[in-house]
Amino acid sequence: MATTPRAQSYIELDERWGAHNYHPLPVVISEAEGAWVTDVEGNRYLDFLSGYSALNFGHRHPDLVAAAHEQIDRLTLTSRAFHNDQFGAFCAELADLTGTETVLTMNTGAEAVESAIKVARKWAYEVKGVAFDSAEIIVATNNFHGRTTTIVSFSDDPAAHDNYGPFTPGFVTVPYGDAQAVRDAIGPNTAAVLMEPIQGEAGVIVPPAGFWSDVRAACDENDVLLISDEIQSGLARTGRLFALDHEDVRADLYTLGKALGGGIIPVSAVVGRSDVLGVLKPGQHGSTFGGYPVACAVGRAVVGLLATGEFQERSEKLGAHLHERLQALVGQGVAEVRGRGLWAGVDIDPLAKTGREVSMALRDQGVLCKETHERTLRIAPPLVITESEIDHAVDALAIALKA
Repeated sequence: MATTPRAQSYIELDERWGAHNYHPLPVVISEAEGAWVTDVEGNRYLDFLSGYSALNFGHRHPDLVAAAHEQIDRLTLTSRAFHNDQFGAFCAELADLTGTETVLTMNTGAEAVESAIKVARKWAYEVKGVAFDSAEIIVATNNFHGRTTTIVSFSDDPAAHDNYGPFTPGFVTVPYGDAQAVRDAIGPNTAAVLMEPIQGEAGVIVPPAGFWSDVRAACDENDVLLISDEIQSGLARTGRLFALDHEDVRADLYTLGKALGGGIIPVSAVVGRSDVLGVLKPGQHGSTFGGYPVACAVGRAVVGLLATGEFQERSEKLGAHLHERLQALVGQGVAEVRGRGLWAGVDIDPLAKTGREVSMALRDQGVLCKETHERTLRIAPPLVITESEIDHAVDALAIALKA
């Protein structure tokens, strides 16, 4: 019996992922533009997921597509033995946008985090004077920073952590949002505190007010680096360039990814203090594709979009409307709503449905969203979304909760 491409893909996805924590929505996308995607059968869906914030600027933003096309027509890839005419400009423009001194270009978010870990350890040994092979980095419970072996070594999510050992040592875990626990964990071998300013995979968890100011003070008092993982929360997602900006706190290093590539190609970076990133000398760290011409051209276009402040403003204004609409659903199948800007974690009432059931019901209403940790929907629409499209999606959520 013949099956449609969509039906066949359902079967393949169910067989591959059905028994695991990660289970993608069974929709085979063939086209996308703005805040909408279209499947192989011509059905249109409003994207309320936005590739985990990778598509801050919507699908196929004309400025980003044009930058990629133009660069591909000129030069696609160079050997690491040569510079390219996009690299220096991208680094300078990204540093100017973020108010930092030095840029290290990589490809994926996990690579950026791995690089920040390496830099923090090297800095601890060569600058702070920590005894060799004893540096520690403080991390948080329920964190998500990537899926490489070192990073999952300090994950407490069984799906990410279990059966991948032996694990990399040197990490101390404290409860997220507990500034006193961070302070108590700092010792003579502490190199850095590495955390998400708002935890994404955990369900868009916002720490208590003042948490980051207290952590910054503790780092300053003890000569410890503060590393802010802004791969999901950064680049206008929360209504500021960085989520850490909401508390007027500056990190020593920031890790960036996802939105930095505009949904076109993978682009990531570590940005921060020159005296910290400067511990890397020529030949000590690198990446085959990090900073290649097409990545830099797209990255420059992303920086240009953010430099106007338009997307930060849109996220703040439309985010207020999104959260107002979502809060109205509390008690109607929703237990709690958290987040900032165009980013929200929606806890489904345990007496109602599971997050998976609601996400599938939303799909049937023409809205794509995905659950995390069984009963939480993580909402991150493209920043080009309109107020009427937000209303459409929240109305669909209200229906899905009752379906």
